[in-house]
Amino acid sequence: MYFWWFMLIYDVIIPITMAIAGRVMWKHCPKQINGFLGYRTSRSMKNMDTWKFAHEYCGRLWWRVGLIMLVPSVAALIPFYKSNQDTITIVGSIISAVQLAILIISVIPTELALKSAFNDDGTRR
Repeated sequence: MYFWWFMLIYDVIIPITMAIAGRVMWKHCPKQINGFLGYRTSRSMKNMDTWKFAHEYCGRLWWRVGLIMLVPSVAALIPFYKSNQDTITIVGSIISAVQLAILIISVIPTELALKSAFNDDGTRR
């Protein structure tokens, strides 16, 4: 039973982190383009306009997706409350893998939005 609670906390860390980091990215974009902190791709680092656009877009996306993922992440683990530790581990790992895939895939719509809003040199279309 204690392991189930541990796995529940483990499985809500990614959505909560996405929601918090998304809100911070969206509302408090790093003031300078840097290779250390923030949404860092070659397209987003062209100039300050692309940098701010990418942070706002990805931040809003992470915020929404993080909040939305909380419910199914918890709901998927509830039926396994009284299950054995191996089953809980497998289910929790699958939930985490799906969450990480969603986190990584979120780069695609952000890059597509950057591509549609900006030319290759970073000027607005």
